[in-house]
Amino acid sequence: MKNALHLFLLLVSLNEYTYSQQTINGTITHNGMMRSYILYVPAIYSASTAVPLLFNFHGYTSNATQQLIYGDFRPIADTANMIIVHPQGTLDVNGNTHFNVGWGGSAADDVGFTEALMDSISSSYSIDQARIYSVGMSNGGFMSLYLACTLSERIAAIGSITGSMTPAMINACNSTHSMPVIQIHGTNDATVPYVGIAGFAASVENVLDYWVSLNNCNPLPIFENVPNINVNDGSTVEKYTYENGDNCSEVVHYKVIDGGHTWPGSSIVLTGTNLDFKATKEIWNFLRNYSLSGLSGCNGVSIPEEVHTPRVIVSPNPCSEVISISSNHVATPYQLFSSLGTLVRSGTAVHGLTTIDINSLSPNIYLLQVGDAMVKVIKE
Repeated sequence: MKNALHLFLLLVSLNEYTYSQQTINGTITHNGMMRSYILYVPAIYSASTAVPLLFNFHGYTSNATQQLIYGDFRPIADTANMIIVHPQGTLDVNGNTHFNVGWGGSAADDVGFTEALMDSISSSYSIDQARIYSVGMSNGGFMSLYLACTLSERIAAIGSITGSMTPAMINACNSTHSMPVIQIHGTNDATVPYVGIAGFAASVENVLDYWVSLNNCNPLPIFENVPNINVNDGSTVEKYTYENGDNCSEVVHYKVIDGGHTWPGSSIVLTGTNLDFKATKEIWNFLRNYSLSGLSGCNGVSIPEEVHTPRVIVSPNPCSEVISISSNHVATPYQLFSSLGTLVRSGTAVHGLTTIDINSLSPNIYLLQVGDAMVKVIKE
């Protein structure tokens, strides 16, 4: 009874966290122009702990609000304890929202805007300056790759979804350190084609080759077929991992066979969206391991353990049917408790991946205990 009460009170506390996070619409003035952004601060944030900062850039003609929802890292931030900023682009000569990466007839200094935003957020929040990351969709993917070239002294690692690099960007790229990159792209992308467009976008193969060479990674990748868990989405996924770069950097590519110009695993499912994996999850699992000094544990470099970060990874979370436990525990018992402290599932988590069927459980918040680690699980 005492244990059940303890779990109930902990779940109440977690519910309070869920509803006390902050979504802030902010502005700064840069180059005489008022620029806007949306900041997401998780409930578990405390000024006493320096946390990572993730830039999440929207695509061409899109906006910060749409990107916050479409490429949604908020559920991850709630347990990983990171702050997310969604910058808002300006209008180009055609009246479309964009970030200036060298095309579109724009004069906006979006690199300067990004750095000014870093400084502004860092003046108000406790930010780990060695763990600032950038991701983006389409034009936002271009922007993340552009920052890897132009603001690398402050960017630890980046992710690009359906983005690329212009030929000029590749020729002038000046990254000051090895740059871990995760690139996700569909082979049927009609907006930023996988094979590239002359003068506009390098092929995905050329982008990968550039970063593999810059990082001195092994040019022969490790190949994996991502499990085809959704046979109705019209696409499959191949994963390529280029290992053993400087400072243990890697370049990872998710090649979505027959996938379109979309964000895999998004709750907003557009034509051509792959549902075999969640891009947000895979991106964060990649980025979180890196600081400006390289991979955690490489050459004695370590990344501080984050407050409230579980030592096991549960995905997807929120979930609906099956959850997977990724753990380095060896044959450790797990228990899943309801909001009233009732034991609803139990078993043994093995090293690697363990799955739990929760399809029959009611939508609610549950607590999963694996060893001495406790993780909040949201059943949708």
